[in-house]
Amino acid sequence: MRRKRRKWIALVMALVSGGAAGWLALNHLDRPLSPKAATASESSRVVVAARDLELGRVLTSADVKVVDWPARFVPPGYAGTVDAVVGRGLIQHVSANEPLLAAKLATKEEGGGLPIVIPEGKRAVSVKVDEVIGVAGFIRAGTRVDVLVTLNPTNEREEAASRLVLQNVQVLAAGQEYKRDVDGEPQTVTVITLLVSPEEAETLTLSSTEGRIQLALRNTLDQAEVETDGVKAKTLVGAAVVAPAPRTARRSSAPVSRGTTIVTYNGDKRTETTF
Repeated sequence: MRRKRRKWIALVMALVSGGAAGWLALNHLDRPLSPKAATASESSRVVVAARDLELGRVLTSADVKVVDWPARFVPPGYAGTVDAVVGRGLIQHVSANEPLLAAKLATKEEGGGLPIVIPEGKRAVSVKVDEVIGVAGFIRAGTRVDVLVTLNPTNEREEAASRLVLQNVQVLAAGQEYKRDVDGEPQTVTVITLLVSPEEAETLTLSSTEGRIQLALRNTLDQAEVETDGVKAKTLVGAAVVAPAPRTARRSSAPVSRGTTIVTYNGDKRTETTF
């Protein structure tokens, strides 16, 4: 009898424990999420580029799209609505699906195009180049170049000289324009736009009009400037070419004949008689 009572007591205790565990679990699931857990599951609406967008472009609604972005990883300066970016110009190149941050956009009052990307105190100067001068098409917006000029002020070939006149200049734009040659035929000309100071603008303009410029592409991480003395054509061969001395007529050593000469021999004695 006592053993049977113990079994009933154990069964009742097991039922009570199971019911209590189930109630606790159900109560925990019904409890609202903590602020930390709720934040992790939230998202924000972020405006991103719908495709690759070039520098200076004024944004339209077709250029952008709105996506869900984890709230914990929203970048500073993001735009949350399309209206916040439409009509503003890009001051940096933006890739597809890249957030349109305030630091990459001009105000609506500034408009678009190249002027909005020119910092205060700088100037944009364009020069016409060919494929060789343009480093065979490797120059793009954002790259940096050095500018060399070749001049020949005396028109003497050995006096032609080349000099590095500008260093570490940023390229704002690289494109093509169409013009007509002397025969009226259309031709394509590559135009490179450089970001320079007013003083550098003067140097670049004079170099391009009075001589021939050449662009040297450089590593964008290389910020060092160098000092050079330039080079003249005559130094390429070590010295100027010396003109050969004028040739003079050679004088003959043969005796000049003044008449008829008769030679006679008397034994070993030789006699000459001239008439």
